[in-house]
Amino acid sequence: MKKSLAVAAIALAVAMPAAAAQRDHIRMAGSSTVFPFATAVAEQFGKGGKFKTPVVESTGTGGGFKLFCAGVGPEHTDMSNASRAIKSSEIETCAKNGVTEIVEVKIGYDGIVLANSRKAKPMAITRQQLFLALAKDVPMDGKLVPNPYQRWNQIDRSLPEAKIEVLGPPPTSGTRDAFVELVMEAAAEKIPELAALKKSDEKAFKKAYSTVREDGAYIEAGENDNLIVQKLEANVYAFGIFGYSFLDQNGDKIQGSSMEGNAPTFDNIASSKYPVSRPLFFYVKKQHVGTIPGLKEYVAEFASEKAWGPKGYLVDKGLIPMPDAERKAVAASATALEAMKK
Repeated sequence: MKKSLAVAAIALAVAMPAAAAQRDHIRMAGSSTVFPFATAVAEQFGKGGKFKTPVVESTGTGGGFKLFCAGVGPEHTDMSNASRAIKSSEIETCAKNGVTEIVEVKIGYDGIVLANSRKAKPMAITRQQLFLALAKDVPMDGKLVPNPYQRWNQIDRSLPEAKIEVLGPPPTSGTRDAFVELVMEAAAEKIPELAALKKSDEKAFKKAYSTVREDGAYIEAGENDNLIVQKLEANVYAFGIFGYSFLDQNGDKIQGSSMEGNAPTFDNIASSKYPVSRPLFFYVKKQHVGTIPGLKEYVAEFASEKAWGPKGYLVDKGLIPMPDAERKAVAASATALEAMKK
């Protein structure tokens, strides 16, 4: 009896990897901002009929990399969508788990917007004002104190006479990383007290610009940007932080705030006039190419002019295309599946 159980256990152990190896579709996870673009390409790719439609999950950039770097094999994701570049620490984690060949593909550009309901008045704001609204500690009388601002107009009379309430992404989100860098850090460098702190204590400066208040003014709304849009519709006094593509897709419900005199429009982001813009990426586990059906072909579909070109179907989803020369160079590298240099 014991012998038969042992044989069965061995047979099951052998059968499980064999079953897993039979995965016949691409799996990817990551950025909620890249999610609609990856989904559009997956649906178009699946329509070809040669390969099954890839499965795309929205986990946030950090969550996507955690899954991607966990190992090699059909039980692990093949691709990771990201609204920021992969960190050196994540590359190290990948390497420790055997993920040694990673292909990085920039797909285009996106802006980070501060939006509110169309039922309310649009807002014009600066990055310094937004910093003063959201930082946990702000400079006052020569020192950092717990943020005292409860209403926008306490920061500047030009801002709304309404309670500060901003729904935004959690720390695992690439959008949060980019927001901290492009808004909070950039603003802090222009505030005299914090600029002086940067020179005297780099670590304290980083803590000052990267720590968001926790008293209810900033609300972590998870990775579901559609949920933020719904909450903005329900509360006309609230604002939300997310990628331009969600503003573009929900323009009948929400509106973007101008940042330092520039509205978050397609043209302003493409020309870099809008100050809060960033590149978007996806990453491919090259060791899965040839094992997971359609992986190389999916990359080719994404890197095609009909997808990410100026007249491509991803532009209709809100993607800001790369300039022609850059797009051509990235497409050549992507279709050749050139791994990142170590």
